[in-house]
Amino acid sequence: MSPLPHILIIDDDREIRDLLARFLERNELRVTTARDGHEARRRWAEGHYQLVILDLMLPGESGLDISRWLRTQANVPIVMLTAMGDDTDRIIGLELGADDYVPKPFNPRELLARIRAVLRRASDTPDPRSVPVLHTLRFAGWELDTGRRRLLNPEGVEVPLTGGEYDLLLALLERANRVMTRDMLFDLLRGRQAGPFDRAIDVAISRLRRKLEDNGRNAQLIKTVRGGGYVLASEVERH
Repeated sequence: MSPLPHILIIDDDREIRDLLARFLERNELRVTTARDGHEARRRWAEGHYQLVILDLMLPGESGLDISRWLRTQANVPIVMLTAMGDDTDRIIGLELGADDYVPKPFNPRELLARIRAVLRRASDTPDPRSVPVLHTLRFAGWELDTGRRRLLNPEGVEVPLTGGEYDLLLALLERANRVMTRDMLFDLLRGRQAGPFDRAIDVAISRLRRKLEDNGRNAQLIKTVRGGGYVLASEVERH
């Protein structure tokens, strides 16, 4: 039998930590908890984790600071817990590479669904409901190996991607030269529609452009369509 995925919960609210830990353990996840940044570092050194649930509002060292530190340690998926309506911190968290966010108060079942989706994206194990055809996609000198989930730049150097960045790039490549609205991208990546003020897709596109060295107002690879969404403007070869 394969080991249970190990989740690290970082939250200063003891009741939330305990209730969430019991709920996730009942759903076949292994859980370790920490109440602040200091304890999180100690727990991190003691174990190997497949995902981190991180509250942004922590005493002392903030969740954003811990997120920055985690990104120096490993490319572990991060699901952030944010206060309802706290758009600024949420957007900054996504800029730092969070794979998903859940506003408080949250439904534990929804959080569990988000956790499973992020773990599935981060794993090489295909979704049992849909076995993909593995291939290499080449575009504008770049190469995406869907078998190993690796992005190589024109010089052949690997450019690390988070699970969310990989899924976004793949969605654009599979629909190259077609305009993809924000709602379409949200539906593909997270299974829900974007709200009218939800900038998560814009933030994810910005991060992906930086990885592809497609920065600035005159981005040529991932183009913004005014009032429409985004389009990956390149021919894509499948191998």
